Amino acid sequence: MHQLEPHFNWTPFYDANNDVRSPFYGRHYSEFEYSTEIYGYYIHPQWDSIGSSTLFVKIIYADYDREHAIIEMIGEWNDLLHNDIMFLKRELIDVLLAQGVSKFILIGEHVMNFHYAEEDYYEEWLDEVNESDGYIALLNFREHVIQDMCDGNIDSYFLLGGRLNDMTWRVQRPDLLLQKIDDLVQRRLGAPSL
Repeated sequence: MHQLEPHFNWTPFYDANNDVRSPFYGRHYSEFEYSTEIYGYYIHPQWDSIGSSTLFVKIIYADYDREHAIIEMIGEWNDLLHNDIMFLKRELIDVLLAQGVSKFILIGEHVMNFHYAEEDYYEEWLDEVNESDGYIALLNFREHVIQDMCDGNIDSYFLLGGRLNDMTWRVQRPDLLLQKIDDLVQRRLGAPSL
């Protein structure tokens, strides 16, 4: 897992530790000192902690004018044992919501497992983004993780599956990816394109 680093090709467009609106503003990272672990496996030091012992994130792009944030994730999303949704919601999402973000794109290629507990934080999050015509889209999550979300009946809080689950995003500029996802979301919701 130590070789899985957050996507860094977009740093010319956005860098969370240089963004005064980011909860990770001012953080300094080591490229050589590995100290953070998930279940005894070191992860790359560029990942950001949200207070969870199993789920780490990286805001790889934010556009406050367009109300978007793209967040890459790694680890195990474990609401059952660690209440990861609470950490995600309170330490990251609430901060971004306060900055006007209402469209969240979560990239889950490196989320290995999901364990469900309750819906309160998901319901609160969806209610808040719905107030601003926003959404929460899951991009490239593993099939078994999506199935576990469906089994826990929280899939209704997210836009997921279909083309969102098989998107080549790393080769695109972030603004073009945002437009592509907006178009997909609007088609799914049956609304005119943005």
